[in-house]
Amino acid sequence: MTDPIADFLTRVRNAISANHRVVEIPSSNLKKEMTKILFDKGYILSYKFIDADQNNPQGSIKIALKYHPVTKIPAIRTLSRVSKPGLRKYVHVGSIPRVINGLGIAILSTSKGVMTDKEARRENVGGEVLCYVY
Repeated sequence: MTDPIADFLTRVRNAISANHRVVEIPSSNLKKEMTKILFDKGYILSYKFIDADQNNPQGSIKIALKYHPVTKIPAIRTLSRVSKPGLRKYVHVGSIPRVINGLGIAILSTSKGVMTDKEARRENVGGEVLCYVY
C-alpha cells in the first residue's frame, strides 16, 4: 500500500456510505492521531485502539461512526485527501486553508504533531495538509 492515509479515509467513507456503525482500520501512529482529532471535534462517536497480537501484528483501530439519531445523516459529510504521495501540499501559517469558511476542519501534520487548522494557527506553525473533513 503506497498511501495508508488515503486507505484510512476511504475505509471511513465506504463505511459511512454503507451505513455501518463500526469500521476497523489497520493502526499507525499517524492514524491514531487523526482518529483522536475526529473524536475531539465530534465527527465520530468513539474509538478503540486494539494492540498487536499474533494474528494482527500491526494492531488496529475500531471507530464507531456518528449518525443523527432521527434522520440517520452521518456527521461526516465529506473526507477528502489533499496531500498525496505524488504531490505533497505544504503550507506556511499565513496560508493555512479554512474549510467551508471555518465550519469544517483541515488536518495538518506539523513539526509540533498532528493538529487541526485552527490549532496550527494558534501555535503559529505550518505543515503538510493531510485532509479536509466536513
